[in-house]
Amino acid sequence: MAKRKIKKWQTMIILGSQWGDEGKGKIADYYGNLTDYVVRFQGGNNAGHTLVVEGEVYKLHLIPSGVLHEDKVICLGNGMVIDPEILLTEIDNLEAKGMKLNMLISERAHIIFPFHILMDGMIDEYKGELGAGTTRRGIGPCYADKAERSGIRMIDLMDKNIFKEKFDKLFELKKLTLEKLYKADIDLNKKQILKNYLEFGERLKPYVGDVSLAINDAMDKGKKIMFEGAQGTMLDNDFGAYPHTTSSNTTAGGACVGAGVSPTKIDRILGVVKAYTSRVGDSPLPTEIFGKKAQYLQDRGQEFGTTTARPRRIGWLDFVQLRYAQRINGFTGLAVTKIDILGGIKNIPICTHYKYGNKKMTELPSSLEELRKCKPVYTNMPGWKNLTEDDFKAIIKKGYAALPPNMKKYLKRIEDEMGVPIDMVSVGPDRKMTIEI
Repeated sequence: MAKRKIKKWQTMIILGSQWGDEGKGKIADYYGNLTDYVVRFQGGNNAGHTLVVEGEVYKLHLIPSGVLHEDKVICLGNGMVIDPEILLTEIDNLEAKGMKLNMLISERAHIIFPFHILMDGMIDEYKGELGAGTTRRGIGPCYADKAERSGIRMIDLMDKNIFKEKFDKLFELKKLTLEKLYKADIDLNKKQILKNYLEFGERLKPYVGDVSLAINDAMDKGKKIMFEGAQGTMLDNDFGAYPHTTSSNTTAGGACVGAGVSPTKIDRILGVVKAYTSRVGDSPLPTEIFGKKAQYLQDRGQEFGTTTARPRRIGWLDFVQLRYAQRINGFTGLAVTKIDILGGIKNIPICTHYKYGNKKMTELPSSLEELRKCKPVYTNMPGWKNLTEDDFKAIIKKGYAALPPNMKKYLKRIEDEMGVPIDMVSVGPDRKMTIEI
C-alpha cells in the first residue's frame, strides 16, 4: 500500500492520467467546494466535462466545472485558446439557470476564428493515418498561430484599433493559405467576422484581466486554488502519443505555464484514473478490446464524447501507460473513477507490460511504429458482482472498508503499481457517489 501523506493543501492540480474522459469534471466539481479559485489552464472547446448535480446534467466545454459552486472565482488561463462565441453561449446558459459568474479570462489567452475551424478539418484529412482525430474546433491551427507569433489574444480584442490591425493581417494570411495551399473554395465574410468579434469583445470585456496576477495575489492571501486540466496525459503535445495528441500541454507542467504560477507553489497533484481505458480519436491503444465486453463497458459507462458524441474506444487498464503518467506528472494522490462499471465481469484483465517482438517492454515507447506493434501482456484480477446505485449508497455511508473485497484488491493493485495512494473512489456520476479515503 502506498504511503499516505497529510492532505492539507492550498494549491492542487487535477489531471487526467490516461487519454482523457477519465471523469475529471466530477472530481474537480467535488473538490471545487473546498477551494476559492478554479483555474482552467489549457485547451479549448475541444474538451468537455459532463457533470451530474442533484440529477441535473451540465455539459461544459470552456468554463471549468468549479463554476457549479457558489462564491468561486473562475479563471480561464493564458494557456487556453478560446472561441468567444462558444464561451458566451456557455455564460448565457449558466446565467439562464440562475448562476452569477465571478469569472476572469486571461488577457493573454488566444482567440479562435472561423478560418481556424476550416483549417482544422482540412489539415487532419490531409494527414490521413497520421491525423490526430481532431474535434475540428480550430484548436490546433490557433495554437499554431500562437507558436508562430501571428495569433490574436484577448487583450487585442479589447482595443478596436489594435484588433483591426492584427485581424487584417491574419485574415489575409489564412485566406491565402486556404485558397492556395488547400485549394479551398472558402466562404468567409471578413466584415461580418470583424463585426461579430468586436461585439464579442464588448461583452467579454468585463471578464478580461491578468489571471496570473490575480491567482498569485490570492495565494499570498492564503486562498485555495484548484487548477483543472482538460484531456489527459496521453494527449500532451510533448509527452503524449504524438502525433495523435492535442496541441497543448495537458500534464502537470502545463498548469504552471498555462496559468502563470511557479512550480514551487503547487502542493498537490491529483491524477484521475478511470478503472479501465478509453479514448476518442486515432492512435495506437495497446489494450483496446472489441466485441461484447467492449460494448458492455461502453454502454454502462456512457462512453461517448462530451464534445463530439463520438463513441469512445475501450480497453483494459494499462499499467505501462499509468506508470509513465506517474513519472511525467508526479501525482501525489489518485482518484479512481468508474470502477462501478466493471461490476459483473468475472475476471478483469490488467496489462502489466507489453511485448514488442521478443522484447519485454515495461516503459512506454516514444516511437509510433513501436507502439503500433506492442502487444499487451495481461494478468487477471478477480471481479465482483454488479452493484446497484442503492448498494453503493449504502456502501458510501460506511466508507471504503465496505467496498467488495475484490474491488479493494483491484484498487490496491493500482496503488502498488503507481506507488501513489488513492485518495478518492468514484462509484457513480453524481457528486454524492464518492468515497474519500
